[in-house]
Amino acid sequence: MIKTLRDRAQDPKRITAGQDYVLSYEAKKEDVTKAAVKKSVKKVGNSRTIIEADLEKIG
Repeated sequence: MIKTLRDRAQDPKRITAGQDYVLSYEAKKEDVTKAAVKKSVKKVGNSRTIIEADLEKIG
């Protein structure tokens, strides 16, 4: 599993809205803007599968 700088395990099932590269990756993957991804994270939480389902409705 991937470790963070603080030596914590990173969870691939979650999206961190504060990490610009995570937002960029998800935005490119779903063909939406980073702002739309960030808005979706605030709306439905940080679970990757729920966010992707929410973005499917948008895009």
